[in-house]
Amino acid sequence: MYAKKFGIAVAAALLAAVTTQAVAHHSGAMFDDKKEVTVSGTVKEFQYTNPHSWLLVDVKDKAGKVTTWGFEAEGPSTLTRAGIRKSDFAPGTQLTITAHPMRDGRPAGAWMKATRTTDNKEFIPGAGFAVK
Repeated sequence: MYAKKFGIAVAAALLAAVTTQAVAHHSGAMFDDKKEVTVSGTVKEFQYTNPHSWLLVDVKDKAGKVTTWGFEAEGPSTLTRAGIRKSDFAPGTQLTITAHPMRDGRPAGAWMKATRTTDNKEFIPGAGFAVK
């Protein structure tokens, strides 16, 4: 009887640990999903990686000061389903990007939509979750 109860307790503890890590990893709490920010700039780097990709964009303010913004998106498999390839955002690519900004005001956000300046093509990372 003791062994059975011990086994159940260990299983419950493991499940709780795994569930807590999964929820923490996928939390978007740092982004304010009630707000949107749109900036225009030049791609500095596209980190097309798992588990999350980051698009780094140099944004110039009215005074000419450049700030690098970071935009988080899904991993490569989801981006591929959304039609987004690493080559779509080579360094130097001009774009306008809309995101849910960081709650703490840092220059970063959760990428919602990007429009490449050269051809006005839109890129929406969330489209990779659509069931077809």
